[in-house]
Amino acid sequence: MVKVIFDGDYGIDDALATLFLAGRADVELLAVGTVHGNARADAAAANALQVLDIAGRRDIPVAVGALRPLAQPLEVSALVHGEDGLGGQAHAVPELRREPVSAAEQLVRIVRERPGECTVVATGPLTNLAVALLLEPRLPELVRNVVVMGGTTREPGNISPLAEANIWHDPEAAALVFGAGWSLTLVGLDVTMHTWLDQSDVDRIASAPGRVAEFAHSILRHYLTFYRGRHDRPGCPLHDPSAAVLAVRPDLARYKKVPVQVELRGAQTRGMLVVDRREFSGRDGPLIDVATEIDRDRLVAEFLSGLLGP
Repeated sequence: MVKVIFDGDYGIDDALATLFLAGRADVELLAVGTVHGNARADAAAANALQVLDIAGRRDIPVAVGALRPLAQPLEVSALVHGEDGLGGQAHAVPELRREPVSAAEQLVRIVRERPGECTVVATGPLTNLAVALLLEPRLPELVRNVVVMGGTTREPGNISPLAEANIWHDPEAAALVFGAGWSLTLVGLDVTMHTWLDQSDVDRIASAPGRVAEFAHSILRHYLTFYRGRHDRPGCPLHDPSAAVLAVRPDLARYKKVPVQVELRGAQTRGMLVVDRREFSGRDGPLIDVATEIDRDRLVAEFLSGLLGP
């Protein structure tokens, strides 16, 4: 049983990742924290509560996290995910309430109660994890491992020529998280751009019965339209779901353990990842498991199984 604390900015792919995790019999989803990015953190919390309601998991606590980055102005990726973060499908569930503590405080409390047991899956900017590290310096010892959807080392960036959105939205937080020395797996654009959900997969979701499949297909419509305007093939990449799947099935990818730093100063390079692959390098700083190859067919099958049932 994989015990997961999910931290996301609750756009379309965060919602799909949550539905996958909630649908897995081998996952215990302990809590959700929300952060700025695809939507504002408070709107993301409303989205998370809606998604968990649709998944039949009203028991999972949702806490609002950082409302803005550590050191730069707030920007929200409304173009990709719609003004509400869910492609126009967000609907408040009035009777559901978020937790009275912040996402960082919730994370620290849970891992103190369950030392060495929890996997943190982070699919948004890493502000909440950075704040949690400041609240609890022993956090890397208390968390079993962290799986981050973010960054790119070979593929072009998706928010600037060199930077991926989750890292770019708060580079200082990412630098703090990457340097913390815990067990960390980075699932970036190098692999997620190859986990393409094609038309036959979308059709399978559309034809599946039940509330989860209906909602998943409704939010995918906006996402598919966005990607159709930028790629010459139908479908979309499974960014956040890939990180969620690999948290449960790490064997579906190959990894390289390397030092990773975040560029903070360059006008054109802020938010890019600097990976030292030199064999003769001194390897300063903690090593991170960077996903370099992925089994697309098995990962998509695993995702659809968790989303729709076997």
